[in-house]
Amino acid sequence: MGSAMRIAIASDHAAIDLKAELRDWLIEQGHEVADLGPDTAESVDYPDFGYRLASVVADGTAERGVALCGSGIGISISVNRNPAVRCALVSEPLSASLAREHNDANCIAMGARLIGADMAKACLAAFLETEFADSLPDGTGRHQRRVDKLSNPKV
Repeated sequence: MGSAMRIAIASDHAAIDLKAELRDWLIEQGHEVADLGPDTAESVDYPDFGYRLASVVADGTAERGVALCGSGIGISISVNRNPAVRCALVSEPLSASLAREHNDANCIAMGARLIGADMAKACLAAFLETEFADSLPDGTGRHQRRVDKLSNPKV
């Protein structure tokens, strides 16, 4: 898998086991991983951990983020409240790759109750290996224009 990155990972209680497995797998791949919690399966509120994850990605402490909850939906919504973060909820590698290539997503969300560990690893690998299309030499610029609008909506 490409060059080593600083990756933050957070979950709620429903995804604690998947978080641990992905954290260990990322470390095995050579990445620096910040586990933002929780540390136990005691019930917690996913927005607290989603906001924490978004904060460290937005301030540059982490280059990428991994958000996990039972469905992936709630935590992805909370992460996306930060205008500097683009979190894509995915369940298979093509969506994970397209989230990077077209949307310059800097976070990925998955649902622990909906995705197995092997598929989650495949999604994460695709997400980390894919570059944003406009960062490539032949990028047309059309994606960047759209990504800019995600953080700066003009109603």
